Amino acid sequence: MATMQFKNINKVYINGVQAVFDFNMEVKDGEFIVLVGPSGCGKSTTLRMVAGLEEISSGDLIIDDVRINDKAPKDRDIAMVFQNYALYSHMTVYHNMAFSLILRKENSDFIHERVLWAAEVLGLTPYLNRRPAHLSGGQRQRVALGRAIVRDPKIFLLDEPLSNLDAKLRGSMRKELKALHHRLGTTMIYVTHDQIEALTLADRIVIMKDGYVQQIGTPVEVYNNPANLFVANFIGTPPMNFFDAMITKDGKIVVAGNEIDIQGHDVFNALKEKKYLGKEVIMGIRPEYIRVEKKKSGYKGFPSVCDIYELLGSDALIHFDIANIAVTAKINSREVIDPGEEITYDFDIEHIYFFDKDTEMRIYAEHK
Repeated sequence: MATMQFKNINKVYINGVQAVFDFNMEVKDGEFIVLVGPSGCGKSTTLRMVAGLEEISSGDLIIDDVRINDKAPKDRDIAMVFQNYALYSHMTVYHNMAFSLILRKENSDFIHERVLWAAEVLGLTPYLNRRPAHLSGGQRQRVALGRAIVRDPKIFLLDEPLSNLDAKLRGSMRKELKALHHRLGTTMIYVTHDQIEALTLADRIVIMKDGYVQQIGTPVEVYNNPANLFVANFIGTPPMNFFDAMITKDGKIVVAGNEIDIQGHDVFNALKEKKYLGKEVIMGIRPEYIRVEKKKSGYKGFPSVCDIYELLGSDALIHFDIANIAVTAKINSREVIDPGEEITYDFDIEHIYFFDKDTEMRIYAEHK
């Protein structure tokens, strides 16, 4: 196990393109860190710099109080699991897992013990004499993990290891990875573009965009309290809804021609303290905090019409328009609303977010 420190890490390629800007983070011993973001955001480049496969242009990478910038990959005591498994097709599962220890000229009894232990941990014992071609995708991914854990490295690096699996298998492998981390207690750095993987696996998530870190926090922190508009839109399925809004001086939100009274709420106090009264902002709300019902006489919600109803099982998504802005709400599926049916909606004020129109940073008010 190991601690890590990223101190002002930058990566600039020879053509002048900068892929990572001032990456700073401390990783605790045994922590599961997930780097997440869209393609080209710098997450895989960061992982490759840790592995020693990419040179660090400036800054310091420290593992257990030792600067490792100039250490060769083989001297970093790091194991990496790739997206494409990278298994030897002519070798059995046993020999694929044993290969790195054989190269290190470890004692044969030690190699045998480590391979059997890893196979037991990963549920691969019945498959030790099979070749990769005779394994399922999930089994091959477990072999790749087994090849890494037999070495007992300080740090595991995992570069989108589940992206080649189908949706159902990805779900089961996420649980296996989480259980494996709990059992081993080893520091893990995991790269993915899938925010569901990030939310379900991570102790802390690092959200990146265009080479910059946007936010670092626990899954609950980044979901409930996104630092800016990008994080709010990127984290969450379906994504947050956004509207242009005006905050009046008497404590109302004017959005899409409707007025919502926020006097007495924490968010109003935050807006007042930050001097946003009388200004335009971007308002955001997650689908689960928009209340939607079939239109009923006497109900005081705002009117609209259901465009699409999507059944998800216990929940359903309702798609409708607010002043020509497409909106998604998540409701309990017990109430089926047909396309074209009139609805009423309103917002849970305690779960409304506000962002500055120019900086796109969140105007702070704590959400729980």
